[in-house]
Amino acid sequence: MMISGLYGNHLDIKTAKTMALAEEIKTRVIEAMAPEVIEVINESHKHAGHAGDNGTGESHFRIIVVSARFENCARLARHRMINEALEPVFKKGLHALSIQAFSPSEYK
Repeated sequence: MMISGLYGNHLDIKTAKTMALAEEIKTRVIEAMAPEVIEVINESHKHAGHAGDNGTGESHFRIIVVSARFENCARLARHRMINEALEPVFKKGLHALSIQAFSPSEYK
């Protein structure tokens, strides 16, 4: 089944769902961390057929987040903040999340 995407492109339903989950990840991180930079990368295709792949094409993501809230925070604390913000997304089927979290001074 096809649906209209942005700018008149056509996407299949699986792609649209993936975009929806990526957007939810992005929105929740923005609300929680007020990042200067956020990048959400779907890496589910790399894990197709492996443990944790639920067949939706939206089980494995990588994010890059740059936020002033990470200043003077240990790496583990940064990951905990992000994981807490994304708890509802994990309940929806997000299986794995690779996190790269930087303060602005570390990123520049």
